Amino acid sequence: MNTVPSRVFRSLQIPNYRIWAAGALVSNVGTWMQRTAQDWLVLTELTQRNASAVGLVMALQFGPQLLLLPFTGFAADYFNQRKLLMATQATLGALSLALGVLTVTGVVQLWHVDVFAFLFGCATAFDAPVRQTFVSELVGEQDLSNAIALNSTSFNAGRMVGPAVAGLTIASIGSGWAFVLNGVSFIAVLCSLGWLDVGALHTKERARAARGSLIEGFRYVWRRPDLVTMLVMLFLIGTFGLNFPIFISTMAVKIFHADAGRYGLLSSVMAIGTITGALMNAGRDRPRFALLVWGSAIFGVGCTLAALAPGYWWFAATLVIIGIAALTFMNGTNSLVQLSTEPAMRGRVMAIRLAVALGGTPLGAPIVGFIADRYGPRWALGVGASAGFAAVLVALYAASRRTAKLGDVTPV
Repeated sequence: MNTVPSRVFRSLQIPNYRIWAAGALVSNVGTWMQRTAQDWLVLTELTQRNASAVGLVMALQFGPQLLLLPFTGFAADYFNQRKLLMATQATLGALSLALGVLTVTGVVQLWHVDVFAFLFGCATAFDAPVRQTFVSELVGEQDLSNAIALNSTSFNAGRMVGPAVAGLTIASIGSGWAFVLNGVSFIAVLCSLGWLDVGALHTKERARAARGSLIEGFRYVWRRPDLVTMLVMLFLIGTFGLNFPIFISTMAVKIFHADAGRYGLLSSVMAIGTITGALMNAGRDRPRFALLVWGSAIFGVGCTLAALAPGYWWFAATLVIIGIAALTFMNGTNSLVQLSTEPAMRGRVMAIRLAVALGGTPLGAPIVGFIADRYGPRWALGVGASAGFAAVLVALYAASRRTAKLGDVTPV
């Protein structure tokens, strides 16, 4: 009889996935160290607590998801995914080391961070679609939803550990060393990719380079009302709700006057919620659309409570709620989009999903950052809450239209 733990962690029984997951976990810790150190560097060392500057860095880092969209998804469908991942991961590691050297030597300036954020964004734009679709090659279709959820668990385990370690690193030896350590962490994922049993991969037929193949993903999505609905919901929450670097850093510094250690702890506390949400998703055989609606609604409630939090620990508690809701929604869209998309189109459709989720940041982050500067961090969180509630309305509208269409063809 299958026990709950064995069902939740069933993908780890596959050797290739175990190897990949081990390397990815080390790299995820480093990635969250860098994200925390980057926000702290911009907010407290290179500016006078300027949330708009943090928003600009986020915009530059996530903007390439939109700029390079026609090419990144096709690359994930066309090239050998393992080799493409090795190239993107090596590039990200080299960029981390370079920014670390600039910061450790004391010559880093704000425009350096802006340039590196854009370069990181370009590399990540090619890395993210292939990293997400590569999971199906590791485990096959049957365990895909479970593996996606475990990937999120690993990513958010890094979110729980990385910011706390980054806070200690910043306080003890400086923010630059967090970038250096992140660069070194990429060795783990590169080794895991090299150690995979290539013969055991569930490889799919690769896309062919042909006229119109770059935009075929857009046509495919446009013909699918279910995908359009999920992407509109994702745009709202991704653009105006997933601005946690701004929410957490400004609340920590401006409202609660926290030091680097307590700032890092908030991101780690939020990871408790995201890990919980990811494990809950891993225990499900297949996600349902209703989960996206509930996830959006609870996200809105969580952001509302965070905006009203009277103290540091009350705010930390609301981050757990937000984390569970965000992961329920994000993992749900990830799994539903992949499982309902033809394998040969999956890379392009996932690139569109990522562009919608992250590419909206160049629009949302500067707006949220401006609101945090002008009206205060609590009002910025109110924008996030509104995004969650708006996504619920989109889902309800789409459901009503579908019901109306079914009623049109129902015999009297």
